[in-house]
Amino acid sequence: MARNYDPFRELDHLMGQMLSPERAGAQMPMDLYRSGDHYVLSLDVPGVNPDSIDVNVEDRTLTIRAERALPDGEDIQWLAKERPTGTYARQLTVGRGLALESINAAYTDGVLTLTIPVAEEAKPRRIEVSHGGRTPVEITADA
Repeated sequence: MARNYDPFRELDHLMGQMLSPERAGAQMPMDLYRSGDHYVLSLDVPGVNPDSIDVNVEDRTLTIRAERALPDGEDIQWLAKERPTGTYARQLTVGRGLALESINAAYTDGVLTLTIPVAEEAKPRRIEVSHGGRTPVEITADA
């Protein structure tokens, strides 16, 4: 009988929390889907300063960075600190056929949404087939 339980996975998770509690769980979950002639990429980055969000494309790599900072002040006494802080980064390799120069980015309610249009040359198109207008030639066999 095959087992799907990995005892070391839980141990790795616990060690990660002990060694770096502020980074445990620091991630940038995303959804990606196609709608018509564009792709939509939504990333959860709640609590980040919108000025810290950086989106860039270099050679077919899309990089998204954002930072969630600690509150300023020297008189802070933490009673609980469970929300991860620091820099978040996510890189995606994108395929050809996208208009990377026309990406639109919006940050609303803790969600960064990128709209990536499909390039004109990659959009499906119908190709008309023309005929030469010649009359069909009948072929007969002579004995």
